[in-house]
Amino acid sequence: MPLTDTFIRQVKYSGATAGDKHSDGHGLFLLVKSAGKYWRLSYRYLGKQKTLALGVYPEVSLAKARQRREKAREQLADGIDPGEAKKSEKQAQLMDATNTFEAVALAWLSKTASSRAETTQEKVTNWLNKDVFPFVGKTAISSLKPRDILFLLQRIEARGAIDSAHRIKQVCGQVMRFAVAAGLAERDITADLRGALTIAKSTNYAAITEPSEVAKLMRAIYSYSGHPYAKAALRLAPLVFVRPGELRSAEWSEINLELAEWRIPGAKMKMGLDHIVPLSTQAVEILQGMHLITGHGKYVFPSIRTGDRCMSENTINAALRGLGYAKEEMTGHGFRAMARTIMDEVQGERVDLIEHQLAHAVKDPNGRAYNRAAHLPARREMMQRWADYLDKLKGHEFNSR
Repeated sequence: MPLTDTFIRQVKYSGATAGDKHSDGHGLFLLVKSAGKYWRLSYRYLGKQKTLALGVYPEVSLAKARQRREKAREQLADGIDPGEAKKSEKQAQLMDATNTFEAVALAWLSKTASSRAETTQEKVTNWLNKDVFPFVGKTAISSLKPRDILFLLQRIEARGAIDSAHRIKQVCGQVMRFAVAAGLAERDITADLRGALTIAKSTNYAAITEPSEVAKLMRAIYSYSGHPYAKAALRLAPLVFVRPGELRSAEWSEINLELAEWRIPGAKMKMGLDHIVPLSTQAVEILQGMHLITGHGKYVFPSIRTGDRCMSENTINAALRGLGYAKEEMTGHGFRAMARTIMDEVQGERVDLIEHQLAHAVKDPNGRAYNRAAHLPARREMMQRWADYLDKLKGHEFNSR
């Protein structure tokens, strides 16, 4: 006769050594012992008699116990041993608790570290720590859904880092494929996100944004043996990352070496607004050297042929070509993208400060445009960190600091 809730609630232990069994039918019974009441299922699999634990009353009610019994019977009908299936499920749960996305990603980082440059390893690690782990790091990698990854990628897009969003998606995909190969996930869920991200706008200005390649570029720049004007302009370009026209037309009247500032008038700026460029100690040193040569004239970088005009617009690009960099690899304008990308993705600088320094339109919370001196102390510190970072990349330290 089937059990009832009332009977189960009121039944007492009789004192029998093995406990008291009360059947509900189809193998399900309640085992009553001095320590409590336990649900058990008696079944046969491949000719062997077995018992499966289904839970403890009252945490597992009669209705819940019957549901578990029916699930076990369905498994038997499919040729599955319910007891072994339960063990596998527990192992999977334990594996999920251990193999979170963060744990697997860190294992992947370590396993594949030898295939990446040190700076690339650092950048990928920063991406994961900053943009991925806070959102899906503690989630079992086997239970992640495409929308989980899309959510974190959309956050990156929202701050304007479109290229970073695409590259972080690629990193997540590599981690997922690593998990698939290790038997920790069924498939790479990032494949479902094809076309879900904003397409990065193409640009005519080629730029090097990979730190390991920037290191090579910086070493090449400092080995350049061309005209002194071109050499100085080429060294200064990555430190100030202004537009090429702004750099070559720089005038000594705009530069204050004592204050370490370059104030570019709005008439020369694309946005028509005055712009301040804080000068790092490295930039000041370069300009001090140039002042000894051209300080008597108007332009910091005068034309090689005549001091009446500023440097030709082709000078820096020609120097880059002379160093072996094709126009599809790097341009004078590319120093802006180089700084923008690495400052954000590697150094973790504030995006609004970077945008200010690029002389892009940046508005305050009330929708008003910031003036040219906005956040100048913070930008000054950022520019020095950037210069120091470039020094570190090229393996050169200035002695004048």
